[in-house]
Amino acid sequence: VSHMGEFIVRGSQALDLVQYITVNDASKIEIGQAQYSAMCLESGGIIDDLLIYRFSDRFMLVVNAANRAKDLEWIEQRADTFDVELEDASEATALIALQGPAAREILQPLTNPDVDSIEYYRFSEGEVANIPAIVSGTGYTGEDGFELYTAAEDAPQVWDALLLAGSPQGLVPAGLGARDSLRLEMGYSLYGNDLDENHTTLESGLGWITKLDKGDFVGRDALAAQKEHGVARRLVGMRVEGRAFPRPGYPILSNGEAVGRITSGTMSPSLGVGIALGYVPSELAKVDTVLQVDVRGRPAEVHVQRPPFYTNSSIRR
Repeated sequence: VSHMGEFIVRGSQALDLVQYITVNDASKIEIGQAQYSAMCLESGGIIDDLLIYRFSDRFMLVVNAANRAKDLEWIEQRADTFDVELEDASEATALIALQGPAAREILQPLTNPDVDSIEYYRFSEGEVANIPAIVSGTGYTGEDGFELYTAAEDAPQVWDALLLAGSPQGLVPAGLGARDSLRLEMGYSLYGNDLDENHTTLESGLGWITKLDKGDFVGRDALAAQKEHGVARRLVGMRVEGRAFPRPGYPILSNGEAVGRITSGTMSPSLGVGIALGYVPSELAKVDTVLQVDVRGRPAEVHVQRPPFYTNSSIRR
């Protein structure tokens, strides 16, 4: 997943800038810890969701690949009044995700520190296959696993070492399609599908990372007003009854009338049924509400369900 973007923020006001441009409370991040957050427009619409890593001397912001240029320009415009240095390290940084129940067993012989010491959303600087690396207890699958950041030129050596070490456990490369089905089974949102500038964090199920009491940040006033007046629409999970395949863009119906659309949908490999995310009016967002999805002109019944849809083999919640 080396297509992701990595920005480095240094300087005496690095924390102040990160606090101002993100909705979560970055002051709560300890050194060696990662935090899930988002950046919003003044309107509250989501510019991007991201991970924030705190080091002793810097922060690293990991953003979505498609938003890299947009995000960098937006941050640069707001960094002018802060004593910071902002570096786009994306081209120089590779990111390999090792995910699954055997991840610890495979990685341990190749790395220091001890992988068992790396808790969920914690990271450590060390080595993987004698290559300097950041070993992070993060991922986008819901499974146990790690994300490994290395210099771009060192990535092939780390990749080959992982495949060799993991061959007895059946380790194989997996593409973004496999990752997408895993993230959707967990109900994880994808920017460009479920998250965008037309929806706020409160509408998108990200109220839990929106810290209105932390002080000023971009979008705070709009989000505070929306919280006070009520959220009109919400992102919900839906499970299809029957064999219909819910695809992004399909209309969501209530009593035959369109009330929203599917933003992400797939046939769950683990459950054997269709699962989806989509926006509906708040009054229809309650668990067990019965709706329909228009699948090429035929209504398929769906039930609103609180994700995750499937957790039987998931270690990370």
